[in-house]
Amino acid sequence: MSVSVQVRYFAALREALGEGEAVSLPSGSTVGDVRRHLMACDARHAQALDLGRAVRCALNHTLCQESAPLVEGAEVAFFPPVTGG
Repeated sequence: MSVSVQVRYFAALREALGEGEAVSLPSGSTVGDVRRHLMACDARHAQALDLGRAVRCALNHTLCQESAPLVEGAEVAFFPPVTGG
């Protein structure tokens, strides 16, 4: 069984990867599993979402940890930390 989610990118990640994409992962997967799955897709994703880079995530419009469990039809968003000035 699997779970399908819509991934969206914001700010510099959107510039690197586009607006977003659909992903299907095994049931029981987490937001972090989405990130690792995308990093395995190609070099562009691997560089933009590298685990050494500061990337924030949200699940259904709420900031979350990468350990957050996925639910069918959810929206997962990735974006860089925001700094003010």
